[in-house]
Amino acid sequence: MKRLLLSVLTSCSLISAQADLFQYDITFSSAGEALPSTGTGFGTVNYDSFAHTLQLQASFSGLQGTTTASHIHAATAVAGTGGAGVATTTPSFALFPLGVTSGSFSNTLDLTSASSWNASYITAHGGTTTQAELDLIAAFGAGTAYWNIHSSFGPGGEIRGLVTAVPEPTSAALLGLGGFAMAGRVWKKRRARQV
Repeated sequence: MKRLLLSVLTSCSLISAQADLFQYDITFSSAGEALPSTGTGFGTVNYDSFAHTLQLQASFSGLQGTTTASHIHAATAVAGTGGAGVATTTPSFALFPLGVTSGSFSNTLDLTSASSWNASYITAHGGTTTQAELDLIAAFGAGTAYWNIHSSFGPGGEIRGLVTAVPEPTSAALLGLGGFAMAGRVWKKRRARQV
């Protein structure tokens, strides 16, 4: 039993060392945009709170127009709906494929660099990249941030996807394992008393 408990504690400490990484999923569609579109896509945003980076990946297809910009907006007044100002790089993420109806994208933003932000977002959020980062990540957690892909068909945005947290399955498994270990220990003590 002691070995099991030690194993659980060791696993928890290893997970804690990696607890600075947070993953978010994006499913792109025209929901929330002014014009209906056949465009779809998916993406991920990985936030590293230790390195202060956002690793961005997306794949999209079926746009009615050709891409003109892409960035993350935050924060809407109501979770999962509405519009908000641009938080990240304007007019578009560096290396985002422009002038196409389908494509893929991968890049990493350094959140300590002002060039990763919309200058007006920094100004509206304390005037520092540190506060801008804190507020953007809070918007991710509150469901009030979305990734937008703009096009010639939808200049205000053709498709968008809510930045949605991915539950961390390892933590739930460790919690269950810890509960199992504690239940075993209680059972063992009760059994010892009955003998």
